[in-house]
Amino acid sequence: MENVITLRDVAPLIVAGGIIGAIWVFLSAISSRNSRAEKRLERFQKGPQAVEATGEHAEARSRYEHMQQLLEKATAFSKPLMPKTELEQNQLRVKLANAGFRSEKAVSVYTGIKFIFLIAMVLLGLALFVPGRGFNFGSLKWVALFAAIGMWGPDLLLWYLIRKRKQQIFLTLPDALDLMVVCVESGLGLDAAMRKVCEEMKSHAPVLCEELAIANFQLQMGRPRRDVLHDLGVRTGVDDVKSLAAILIQADRFGSSVAQALRVQSDSMRTRRKQIAEEKAAKTAVTLIFPLVLFIFPGIFVVLVGPAAIQISTHLLNK
Repeated sequence: MENVITLRDVAPLIVAGGIIGAIWVFLSAISSRNSRAEKRLERFQKGPQAVEATGEHAEARSRYEHMQQLLEKATAFSKPLMPKTELEQNQLRVKLANAGFRSEKAVSVYTGIKFIFLIAMVLLGLALFVPGRGFNFGSLKWVALFAAIGMWGPDLLLWYLIRKRKQQIFLTLPDALDLMVVCVESGLGLDAAMRKVCEEMKSHAPVLCEELAIANFQLQMGRPRRDVLHDLGVRTGVDDVKSLAAILIQADRFGSSVAQALRVQSDSMRTRRKQIAEEKAAKTAVTLIFPLVLFIFPGIFVVLVGPAAIQISTHLLNK
């Protein structure tokens, strides 16, 4: 009876999953909130009359003020876990930017949420295990486990968001490069080509188009192209985007053909994708060994050997 899993044992995991899901929803709400520059870009694309006519401006303003209040409350709890040095803060800021959180208060909000989640998990562990068992090794072990979940749970969630966002950019970047090559070779500039990519691919490549739209808006605001492309590579965190930014910076510095640089980068990315596909195909045989041995071979063994074993046992019993 001691090994039976009850609802009391499963409840902490359910509650932890609910808290992690709530944090995920909160971070998604923060990421969907546009900054002032992004709002200006959206008004520039749609036109101020269309936005004011539908009443979206007032509604967006109210959502922005409500979100600002939540961010200020979360920022108040950020001091205990805030990175001490500027280098650590910059590293965390880059990670949050790779996950899509580009706000100036992203580091404070993230550390505040992390501290709140840590305290909530510790209190949850104390409330679930200490009253029934007391302060012994078993209860403290579960409390320590909950504290570890509260400490590293947001980091795992952030890692998953970064990984998912990088994968989306990596899968959609070759198509965007091909379209940019066609646009540049037809006579458009790099800014117009990026704008055309955002218009044509915003339905199936929203993440990449968002980053390109921000870069294009920064170019229109007068920032140097070198700084904009460098920030694009750092903000996305994808190696292919970083190499693309480096090639475009060199082409702009030395005056070489941008179309030729884009074509070379597109060919290299296509070759890399082919190599990655071949590598995964080569690993398939090794990956299938464990399912074959554990699930398929026992069934085949029973089907093939089962009738013969029954006949042998029947023949031996008759004797």
